Formats: sequence, C-alpha cells, structure tokens
Amino acid sequence: MSESQFYTFITGGVSLMIAAGLLVAWHLWRMREEHQAGIVSALDGISHELRINLQRFVSELGQIHAIQEAGPDLLLPVRHPQLDGVNASMIRANRNALAVIGNTYQELEARKMALRAALAQRRDPVDSMDDAMDATINGIATLYMWEVHGGARPSEVGRVRSWDVRDWMKGHNFSQQSLPGLYLRDEVVERLRAYGLHLTPRPLTHTAHEYYSMQYDRKADVHAPFGRRKTPEQLEEAARKAEEKAAKKAAKQAEKEARKAAKAAEKAEKEAAAQAEQDAKTAASLAAADTLTDESPAFADQPADDTYEEGQVFQSSGDEPSDMTDEDDDELGMLEDAESNTRPN
Repeated sequence: MSESQFYTFITGGVSLMIAAGLLVAWHLWRMREEHQAGIVSALDGISHELRINLQRFVSELGQIHAIQEAGPDLLLPVRHPQLDGVNASMIRANRNALAVIGNTYQELEARKMALRAALAQRRDPVDSMDDAMDATINGIATLYMWEVHGGARPSEVGRVRSWDVRDWMKGHNFSQQSLPGLYLRDEVVERLRAYGLHLTPRPLTHTAHEYYSMQYDRKADVHAPFGRRKTPEQLEEAARKAEEKAAKKAAKQAEKEARKAAKAAEKAEKEAAAQAEQDAKTAASLAAADTLTDESPAFADQPADDTYEEGQVFQSSGDEPSDMTDEDDDELGMLEDAESNTRPN
C-alpha cells in the first residue's frame, strides 16, 4: 500500500467515524427532546385531566340543583390515570404539587360519595352540596397554582393581580354563575388569598367616609412609615403626663363648679332675706290699712242733723267760747292734721 492510499484510507475512516458520532449525537438529542416533550405533555395532561374533572363536577352540581328528583346516577366516578402514570414514573416534577393534586382528587371523590349517598337515600342534599361546592373551589385554586405557577407555594409566588386570575378562569370557561348561589370567580380569588397568595388590589376594609374620618397620629404610632417614632418608654411617659393633665383639669373644673355653687347659694340667701323683708313691710302696711278701715264706719254711721254751709263756724252746746285757750286750739289743729294724714286716700 502506497503512502497516498494510506492517507486516503485514514481520511475516509476518520470522516466515517465523525459522521457516525454525529449521527449518534443527533439520535441521542432527539431522544432527549422527545423525553422532555413527553414530560411536558404528561404534566400538561395532569392539568387537563384535573380541569376536565372539575368542569364535569361543576356541571353535575348544576344539574342536581336544577332537577328536583335527581338521582345518584348523575354523579360519575372520579378517575385520574394521567396523575397515576406520572406518580408511577421517574419523571422529574414537583412532587409536593402532585401530592396536593392527589389530595384534591381524594376530596372530590369523598364529596361525590357523600352527595351520591344523600341522593340515593332521598335526604336533603343541601349540606352535601355545600361541601361539594367548597371542594370544587379548592380544586380550581389548586389547578390555577399548578397550571400558572408550576405548583409553587402561594407564599413563594409574589404579587399577582386578581384580574389575571379572573381572566384565567374566563379562559377555562369557569363562569361567575357556574355554581348555584355562589359567585365562583370571587370565591376562588378569596380562597387563593386565604391560602397566602398576595393578590392585588387588596379588598377594601373601610368606606371612604370611615377612612377619612379616622384620627391617626403617625408620630404616636411605633410602626409609622413617616415621622419621628416613639419608644415604648416615651409612649408610657406621654400617657402618664396625659393622665396627670386630665386629673388636674378635672380638679380645676370641680373647684370652679364648687365656687359657682357657693356663689349661687349666697345669692339665693340674700334674695330670700330681701324677699322676706319686703313681705314683712307689705304685711305691716296691709295691717295698718285694715285697722283704719275697721274704724271708719263708726264715724260714718253718725247721722248729720243739720247741714252746714262751707266756711260756717260752729260750736258744741257744752263748750263755752271763753273756756278755749290758744294751747287748746293748737292741740286741736294738730289732731286734725294727724287724722287727715292717716286716712287712706
């Protein structure tokens, strides 16, 4: 074999080995991709399987509510072969989320059995219906966490807008009126919030009037976001000073009220004394007037024998003109003046 033939043989052999290696690598890559696609398809099949079971359960609950004489044959058994296959295989997946889905299936099956027994025994299925609807809401919440967030814990997801959850349910034909007597989308949102998912916006806790009527002191709040924060010791000192100030204010107010009461009592005593004195004077004047009134008829009953003209001077028969002195005249005039002054007008 010549040297040229040898190099040709070596070159051909190396090229063939390279081609064979590339073929094997491509085949392995195809197998890996198909395996990954199979894993993705299997995991998607779990969400599809759970969604179908939930939609069928919602439809069955609506039929039981609409039909008065519904029988247990309306409720079909729950089957989940896709989940069983994934659990049996060595697929790398979130096993915690798969366990949650398995528990959800167990709850759905238990509620279906209880509702089926109530319908078979002709009992009132109200309580069983409520439990079944609650299990359905839990199932939809579990399906959302598995399909959108890969089965992560609600506390690990972060902030999610509640309208995104509603749009997801709308895309899967979970309408607001799917369950009788409930608003399904609102219930699912509240259930996710109860599980720890941070949904925004948060529900309102106060009306506008209540919120703007609140008296909030950000300087007194230890956890205030702005302003100077007070330590617990400072808060206790401020509370003690406020109590002392309130006690002093109450004492001053009580003292002021006592002074007002004393002044009012003194004024009332003075007014009572003045009123009593005035009443005494009035009683004395009325007594004097009554005395004069009692004496006046004695003089009025005396008959007048003669009539006298104005300016006529007369004397009694027993009196002598020579016996009247100047002192007697003065005394008589004084008596007449006193009598005229004491007579009532």
